[in-house]
Amino acid sequence: MGGYYGTTPATRDRGIQKTIIKSDPSFVDLKSVQGCLDVALQVFRPVNEIQTVISSRTDAGVHALHSTLHVDLQRADGSPYVEETITGVLNRTLYKQGLPIRLINTRIVPDTFHCRYSALGRTYLYRIAVAKNGIKDLDTQNKHFESFIPVEELDRCHFLHKATFDVERMRQASRMFVGRHDFRTFKSQDRQKSASRDHPMFTVRRIDEINIKPGRSACTGVNAKLAEELYDYWDIEVKGKSFLYKQVRRIVGSLIALATDRINEKCIYEMLTIPSKHNWDPRLQIAPAYGLYLARVHYNEEDLRVDNK
Repeated sequence: MGGYYGTTPATRDRGIQKTIIKSDPSFVDLKSVQGCLDVALQVFRPVNEIQTVISSRTDAGVHALHSTLHVDLQRADGSPYVEETITGVLNRTLYKQGLPIRLINTRIVPDTFHCRYSALGRTYLYRIAVAKNGIKDLDTQNKHFESFIPVEELDRCHFLHKATFDVERMRQASRMFVGRHDFRTFKSQDRQKSASRDHPMFTVRRIDEINIKPGRSACTGVNAKLAEELYDYWDIEVKGKSFLYKQVRRIVGSLIALATDRINEKCIYEMLTIPSKHNWDPRLQIAPAYGLYLARVHYNEEDLRVDNK
């Protein structure tokens, strides 16, 4: 039978990928989205061992509006599970456990489908809100915290209070990232080691699109009105097949630094054309994780279709 493909958002303060402790096979990671789903899927009592596979890793603090995973579930009589039942039962189980994870849909897919390797690409969204009347001097410790930030947007959007912000300059510079480049400068060092990660071509990636569009507040009531009066919201969408560790956050961080006049276009050009882990400009800050969302994992519909359906 084919695996089951589902879409589910990541949750606050959780990474999506589960931690595996080889010295303790019985360890269950309930602080990750994948680990929680592994446990929740036990409610179906499949005869096979549950091994979920996720399409994309997201760091702790990064959100997911739409993410995907696949899993094989085998009944003792060999009959397939009803897709809608899987969605409903899992959502009810997760709700009862107080876990803010929700499946959007489930479908049977062919055995050839793999939620990670079959993906055509991924779209990430980074949300920023720029104060319309920025603070000229942010050197004092509390200036940023004296400004109004709606409670609904805490850890959901990156708020900027700099007096200088040039979004057109940001748009123009974003075009430098589009295409195939060695993004070694824009990769943070992670703890995972493998021969493939040491290969010189591992950091060569292609970005298909970067779009910077007006966004909107996610607030309600009085807070929504006040937020729209005080801030201009911007959505930065980055689309590509795959990304390096913290690559999107480093790209956004460099674009924000340019828009706020901390660096110039030459700095970004040199980081792209002279790729090196030592070439990251010390004036730059990586954009905070909480402003980033995995917005969509893209597939070819033909890869999802089962022949007998």
